[in-house]
Amino acid sequence: MTEARLIYEKRGNQAHVRFDNPAAHNALTGAMWHGLRDAARDIASDPAIRVAIFRGVGGKAFISGTDISKFADYETGQQGVDYERDIDECMGAIDAIPCTTIAVVEGWAVGGGINISSACDFRIATRDARFGSPIGRTIGNCLSAASLTRIGAAVGLQRAKRMILLGEMLTAEELLASGFLLRIVERETLDAEAGALTQRAAENAPLTTRATKEMIRRMTFGTLPDVEDLIAEVYGSADFRQGVADFLVRTKKVPDWTGA
Repeated sequence: MTEARLIYEKRGNQAHVRFDNPAAHNALTGAMWHGLRDAARDIASDPAIRVAIFRGVGGKAFISGTDISKFADYETGQQGVDYERDIDECMGAIDAIPCTTIAVVEGWAVGGGINISSACDFRIATRDARFGSPIGRTIGNCLSAASLTRIGAAVGLQRAKRMILLGEMLTAEELLASGFLLRIVERETLDAEAGALTQRAAENAPLTTRATKEMIRRMTFGTLPDVEDLIAEVYGSADFRQGVADFLVRTKKVPDWTGA
């Protein structure tokens, strides 16, 4: 089995980041998250890069979420706070990329997949793409304020609520109509469409792109509340531990949550 990895390449004025863990539908390991953070920082530091493209390997998933096996060892709420801080650092590096960012989505974009695609400036997707974060029906954790703000700003707050509070997976057609997706693309033309969009983005004035993106970043994240007490309560709960245990043995049922 191929080892899970993040592939980062530069090609002229383009940066390409690929999520390569197809055996787990491109679920992100801790090493992949940190590789993503480092790649984003490198992109941000290179003035020659005009556009960055993010894509999953294998054609079945963009990202199916995070590899949660380490959650089985969590015993305290502080471990959850530390984890969400780590994810915020990785996601913040994507938010801070000064060039145009594009997510090319095939299949599932779940959990970290909806978060990372929401951080990108534009998204194109195949017709079978599905987007969501059904954590309230699986492991019973929660998002950070930054993650919730990012997703809510991209898909709309009511759609974010449907993803998280109802555990719905939203279709490409609905998210095209909402404006979240730039377009739906047939698989046989996906590479060509991604290339054309990449070329157009790369032609834009870099200072215009940089200033506009930084303004939007400050507008979006400038007044986030402190929610670490809420995160600690959720990650320190018996419900969370039971949700993780059930998920890891693949019971495929919604846990019997107790609220404690």
